[in-house]
Amino acid sequence: MLVAELKSFYAVARWGTVTKAAAQLGISQPTVTGQLRQLESRYGIELFYRHGRSMHLSDAGQRLMPLAEKLVQQETEIDFWLRDASDLREGHLRVGATGPFYIMDTVQRYSQRYPGIDLTLTIGNSQAMLQALQDYRIEVATSSYLSDEKHFYRRMIAADPLRIVTHREHPLARRSQVQLSDLSRYALLLREPGSMTRKLTETALEAAGVTVARILEIGSRESIRQAILCDLGVSLIPSREAPTHPDLVTLAITDATIVMNEYLYCLRERQPVQLIARFLEMAPTAG
Repeated sequence: MLVAELKSFYAVARWGTVTKAAAQLGISQPTVTGQLRQLESRYGIELFYRHGRSMHLSDAGQRLMPLAEKLVQQETEIDFWLRDASDLREGHLRVGATGPFYIMDTVQRYSQRYPGIDLTLTIGNSQAMLQALQDYRIEVATSSYLSDEKHFYRRMIAADPLRIVTHREHPLARRSQVQLSDLSRYALLLREPGSMTRKLTETALEAAGVTVARILEIGSRESIRQAILCDLGVSLIPSREAPTHPDLVTLAITDATIVMNEYLYCLRERQPVQLIARFLEMAPTAG
């Protein structure tokens, strides 16, 4: 209320009459007159000397004028800033992902379309990304974890079958067909708890009644890749994440179809925010 009253005060002081001030503000003359009276009566001061329709600043009004002018200038600056933010000429979008494989194309196109927006891409496991989303540490997340929480907006962006990845000197690499039961004699490399790849692997082995000889827990996909290169064991990896290297072999599983779905998430309450909405529009849809 005070801001509106001060804007009316400033307009009358600048234009000299209530009629001209009302026209500039786009409000009625009685509204301007009422706001001036409320401002003067609330603080018990006289801001104008009135001579018919003409109004001249009092001593108190003259002291208030530069402060009111600064307020109007700040409002204009705020309006410009909000318009820039709405038009995505500036801002910061934080994206969390389980990996770059399903979302990097969208990040690239978004960055090219909105060069004024700073982009941050954080990599983590599925559950960690959803937690970061709930904590407002990121605006958008990709996750393999299927959440039905009502406060999440969710869309599937990829469906990726898991493959067995081995060193080219590993015994399985020489086979034309590989089944889950063939893994029982070998060391299996698994991601950390919270990884959807690990969960899918464990679920598939349990359903097939397969117990592997040894499990090695490795904390990142890059470390998994290096462990396979060192021939420490084999791992189940989504096909689009399977590393390309002359010493690595990727094998299809013939007796089971294990698919990892990748989902795009944001908080439903934040879905209309331009910064987020434009990213969602650019992201792919699968299934």
